[in-house]
Amino acid sequence: MPGFTGGTLDRADRLRHDAEALAAAQSDWRARLLVLDAFDPVLDGEGQLSWTSLADAPDGAELVLLGLGERERPHFAALLPGARVPAGRSLRLFAMLGAMAPGEAATYAAARSLLDWHSRHGFCANCGQPTAIFRAGWARRCDACGTEHFPRVDPVVIMLAEHQGSCLLGRQPAWPKGRYSALAGFLEVGESIEEAVARELFEEAGVRVSGVRYIASQPWPFPSSLMIACVGAAEDDAITLDTHELEDAFWATRGEVRAALAGDPGARFLAPPPYAIAHTLLSAWAEAG
Repeated sequence: MPGFTGGTLDRADRLRHDAEALAAAQSDWRARLLVLDAFDPVLDGEGQLSWTSLADAPDGAELVLLGLGERERPHFAALLPGARVPAGRSLRLFAMLGAMAPGEAATYAAARSLLDWHSRHGFCANCGQPTAIFRAGWARRCDACGTEHFPRVDPVVIMLAEHQGSCLLGRQPAWPKGRYSALAGFLEVGESIEEAVARELFEEAGVRVSGVRYIASQPWPFPSSLMIACVGAAEDDAITLDTHELEDAFWATRGEVRAALAGDPGARFLAPPPYAIAHTLLSAWAEAG
């Protein structure tokens, strides 16, 4: 299962439209508040998210409903006035992502994306006036012009080109030494997933593909993307690298991919971490052979 999926909370859309039910959830003595260190998760010794009482919500915080847990127990996150997500992501955060228990990362992803979105959308894109939270934290509304704003998800294709039993991998300069992964890029307006896959592979590596097929998807909360994993059949194995996008690229055999996924110290490259959908994509491709 791709990372950041498999969440167990009922998102309870019905409560978002019901002011009385939402107020009851906020006054429920069992309600839980997600513990965060700024925007990073706080884990216990078993890789579980930490929770506390709503009584511990900071002064001035607004509550965002994450959903209902077992026995309809409400779960919230706190939106702090003026909070801003720091630029970049720390190595500490990625270490915690790797330590999270299954399903916990999905709850954190929803909370992180929502809080990040609120922190960047305090003003109306239509008229420029301040907006206010509503729908239990799943929207903002401008009282000046009446426009309603909802969290958006940015679709990203992440893909492998395959040719005669090998797949195309690339690396960016900022990645850890030796790491290679699938190529990726944002969908542009007016194109399909298949067209985006073909365009990105040609732009970044000069590889033309057809027969694009879907493998899996994953929410990526940095800040709010949907990763769409695909595989396409390459016409040939010639690579023309766009050095503005990639530092290097090569064709990896299934044996080389399996060795990297297994953490073999003699592997040709360092595989993406298990919580990344690139890991899921490479695993699916390797197993298919």
